[in-house]
Order: sequence, then C-alpha cells, then structure tokens
Amino acid sequence: MSPSLLEILAAVLFALALTHTFSVAFVARLIHRFPRHEGLLHALAEVEIVFALWAAVLISVFLAVEGAPAAIAYVDGRNFTEPLFVFAIMVVAASRPVLVATGNVTRLLARALPLPPAAATYFAALTVIPLLGSLITEPGAMTLAALLLRESHFRHRLPARACYSTLGVLFVNVSIGGALTPFAAPPVLMVAGLWGWDLPFMLANFASHVVPVVLINAIAVTALNFKLLRGLPSADPSGDDHRASLGQMLLHVGFLGAIVIFAHHPPMFLGVLLLFMLWAHAYPEQQNRLILREALLVASFLAGLVVIGGLQQWWLKPVLQALNPQQVFLAATMLTAVTDNAAVTYLAAQVPNLTDEFKFFVVAGAITGGGLTVIANAPNPAGMAILKPLFPNQTVGAGGLFLAALPPTLLTFVAFLLF
Repeated sequence: MSPSLLEILAAVLFALALTHTFSVAFVARLIHRFPRHEGLLHALAEVEIVFALWAAVLISVFLAVEGAPAAIAYVDGRNFTEPLFVFAIMVVAASRPVLVATGNVTRLLARALPLPPAAATYFAALTVIPLLGSLITEPGAMTLAALLLRESHFRHRLPARACYSTLGVLFVNVSIGGALTPFAAPPVLMVAGLWGWDLPFMLANFASHVVPVVLINAIAVTALNFKLLRGLPSADPSGDDHRASLGQMLLHVGFLGAIVIFAHHPPMFLGVLLLFMLWAHAYPEQQNRLILREALLVASFLAGLVVIGGLQQWWLKPVLQALNPQQVFLAATMLTAVTDNAAVTYLAAQVPNLTDEFKFFVVAGAITGGGLTVIANAPNPAGMAILKPLFPNQTVGAGGLFLAALPPTLLTFVAFLLF
C-alpha cells in the first residue's frame, strides 16, 4: 500500500467519525454543563449528523490539499441517489394515510391469529410490517411498526424487560426483513445496482433465510412477553390521527409505489415527492406532521457516508482480500454493530473483483448485525425516537439494547450459515 496524503487523512477522519458516533451520549451530557451552546451540542449529539459533519471536514481537507477543482470533481463523482431516495420514501411512508392503511392490514391479519388481541397485534407488528419493509422500504417499515407498537402496547407503560426485548426484535427483524427486494434495505440498496442484484436474485438468495428467522424471532419474543400481552386491552385507536379516507390511502400508496418504481432516477422520484407534498399541504386534515427533519437526518448520514467512504479503498481492499467468505460474514456482522450497515456494504463495494459468495456474505453480515445498536442500521434512530419516550426514564441504554438484540441476531447468524 502506498496511500496518498489525502487518503491517509480520509482514513483518520473516518476513524474520528466512528469515535464521534460512540461519543454522542457524552456530548449530550455536556449540554447541562454548557447551556449557552445547547443548540450546537444538541446537533453534535445527533447520531445521524455524524458522518455528514465529518464529510464536511473531509471536503475542507480536500480543498486544502488538492485544491477546489479536485474537491468539486470528487463530490460531483459521488452517487447520492440512495440518500435522496431514503429521504423521499421516509416522508411518504410516514404519512397518515399510509400508516392507517398498513395498520389496518396488520390488524386484519392479527385477527386471524389464535391469540389474544393485544398479543396478535404485537406478533403481526413484528412480522408483517418488517417483511412489508421489502416493499415500502426499511425506513418506512420501522416508522410504521414503531408507531403501531407505540399506540397498541408501549402507551400502557410496559416494564423495562418487555420494552427492550420488543425493541431488539423490532430492530433485527426490520434489518433483515427488507432484504427480499433490491431497493428497500439501505445496505442492499448501496450495492444492488453495482453488483446487478435484481428482484429474482434477492428472492432466490435471501428469502429462505429471512422469512423463517423473522417469524421465529417474533414467536420467541411474543412467548416471552405473553403473560403481559394477554392482560393488555386490545388496540382500538380512535381520533383524527388514526383516520384517513379510502381515496387518500390509495393515492398515498400510489405516491409510495411511484417513488419505488423510479428509485434509481432522482429527478423522477423527487418530482413525485414534490407532488406528494403539494397534495399533503392541500389536505392538512388528512395528515400528521410530515417527518421532514427525521428523513433529512437519515439522508444526511448516508450522504456523508458516500463522501467519506469513497476514499477508504486503499486500506479496505487488502483487509477484505485477506478474509474468506465465512470470515467476512463474521467481520461484517461485528463491524455493523459499531457503524451503519450501509457503510459496511458501501465500503465493500469499493473493492473490485469480489466473488459472488463473498458479496453474499458481506450483505448477509451487514443485515444480520443491523439490530445490535442504534447506529447499526439507518432506520433504527427513527424507531428509537418514536418509542424512547415510553421507556422507563425515557432512556434506552446501549447495553440493554445490545443484550436484547443479541439472541435474534445469533439466530439470524446461524440461519445464514445453515439454511
């Protein structure tokens, strides 16, 4: 290896970004010590802003080392389709008509289960919606499932064990449930076009692993919390926040479908997003607050990753080439716990001439570890933001989440090796 000065500095900044990611809780505590800088410190404590911030530092370094023309050419050469797509799909998927439509489907299927109503809705929310994430994308599925669980179960102030076990399985199931299509899961989306992975390929290679594990994980956590669930009242949402006309639901699902169809064409799906926002503004009584801020944060995270990741090939290539496919599966799973799983696959995609088996296990590892931490999968912060206020003390501990997500993660790991 003979890296340039810029590549060395980019690797250092990547390491600093990872360190910052694990330091957000410490940064948040500084708000009480330095109240004058509360706004800045609060922004620095947002997990999603980390890579965007350090990407800005990298561009500043690029300007100083290589000059403005080279820095501009580098940014122009990056592909920001995936971050833009995630932004568009999150905004539409979290609109009230889509939430109501998906919630109705989930409750309808729950009624067919031979379980008490609250337990049936709980099980359906942890299976049906994560698997639907392969159509409405993982960010959309995470938002829908977290909102449904909040209204149906978490509002009853569940004990800590039930809160953590539910969140752990939700994160794992959403991470793997979006891997049935090439456009729904961020770690798959980052590589599908480059590696030529289409819908038949994803179904043939991932469905037999993903579907059984999603079901087993949900069965296990439902059984674990069954005594508690049996005593909860059945979910019967009422009020304007849970109503939408059939026409609005169909139209919004159409907006969602159009964005998915044009997933690789930003001018097209951004045009659909603008039409959706115009419609939402015209009928505010049919809408909740659009999650523009949350979607922008997640998109910023992915965009920062695209900028920083493009200069990591010099050290990543020899590291990956030294591993066999099974070893890279374990490495990808472990790395995902300490950085976003889309980062793992995006960085792997920078290495040329990988075998098909190697590619499969990189992605399998990335989605397997996607529930272990809040930073492991791009949609996790959205689910955390929705459910955290109803946890005891309104806090989700990193250790508690890791321990809760570890059993379903280990099951997923074994399933990819054996199935």
